[in-house]
Amino acid sequence: MIQILLIVVFGFLLIGVPVAWALAGGALIYFTFLQERIPELVVLHRMVSGVNSFPLLAIPFFIFAGALMNAAGITDRIFDFAKALVGWLRGGLGHVNIAASVFFAGMSGAAVADAGGLGMVEIKAMRKAGYDDGFAVGITAASSTIGPIIPPSLPLVIYGVVASASIGQLFAAGLIPGLLMALSLMVMVAFFARRRNYPRDDKLVFQVIWFTFRRAFLSLLTPVLIIGGILFGIFTPTEAAVVAAAYALFLGVVVYRTLTIRRLLHVSMETIETTAIVLMIVAAASIFAWILNSLRIPQQFAGFILSMTENEFLILLLLNAVILLVGFFMETIAAITILVPVLLPIAIQVGMDPVQFGIVLVLNLMIGLLTPPVGMVLYVLSRVSGVPFERCAISTLPFMIPLIVVLLLVTFIPALSLWLPTIIYR
Repeated sequence: MIQILLIVVFGFLLIGVPVAWALAGGALIYFTFLQERIPELVVLHRMVSGVNSFPLLAIPFFIFAGALMNAAGITDRIFDFAKALVGWLRGGLGHVNIAASVFFAGMSGAAVADAGGLGMVEIKAMRKAGYDDGFAVGITAASSTIGPIIPPSLPLVIYGVVASASIGQLFAAGLIPGLLMALSLMVMVAFFARRRNYPRDDKLVFQVIWFTFRRAFLSLLTPVLIIGGILFGIFTPTEAAVVAAAYALFLGVVVYRTLTIRRLLHVSMETIETTAIVLMIVAAASIFAWILNSLRIPQQFAGFILSMTENEFLILLLLNAVILLVGFFMETIAAITILVPVLLPIAIQVGMDPVQFGIVLVLNLMIGLLTPPVGMVLYVLSRVSGVPFERCAISTLPFMIPLIVVLLLVTFIPALSLWLPTIIYR
């Protein structure tokens, strides 16, 4: 039965059925052929239970905050400040691309929001400066994966709910790995810049840095408000999402006055649509995970992995390989909901902290966003840049190397993700 279930789900995905319907359809077929009939009410109850969680309230508000930032023109201010700050380096706009993603990561927490919002601004600027389309799309795609690692993060909220882990600790754990991702990508940009003789796009002028910083200052306060409020116990991570959305609305309507009623309605409808999609995926993945647990698949898979080798190093490599493979074919939220019950017990058994495993899991799945056939970031950038999907995928490949290096470092050096939560929450 589990073989039929998996074949049906992946078959649906391959022919283009949306993830939520693929998971729900697979579960429906499973229950249809099951000898002992399960009442439909039980199935619906399990799906509702999957989304009946207080921390999941953070999702619509973080989505709303990110959409407001894009609609209010805040991304332009962030890009200008990043350009003044690091544009003087060789291959300047490549470095600007990464720095802007780091700043925006503290506001949206979603890779697709980064790619769709900042990506359009970044690729347009890099084209105007004479950069190759492949390089521009590749570094934009890779830098967008920083968003869900540096707090706040939608995938980490989902992981915290499924794994019953502290979302505050997960947010703290993502900061150093996120900065490492940025640093490693900047090294790759420097390599390409020297090899292809890319120019320095701006001079280092402190007056310009100060001017663009003042212009973007209120926008840059967003992550300070979110993280500071959580660390000082003013509000929970879920309540922080409400604060972020309210602050973004305040900036767009009162301070910058760039949000019209029409734009606000568009952003609201976009948020409702995205939230509905995410929660439908969570509900469908919950029933799928329930089936896996009822068949004791997590225990069987753990036994299989541990029977292959007792070497902790190899087991961690196998876990990474499994997650990366799933990320190639499955959307992030669904993958988290399904993989956590299966893989977290194995990770704990080999001594990995649940918080560290959360960062490793999400980082793996972010790399999956850069790979066909599901690669959502590639589809978004292909649409906003006009570059064919196949070229986007090929151009992104070199920039996956530094991301994989950081993934291995985070996997085998626990302090990179656990030091900050230990200091803050000791």
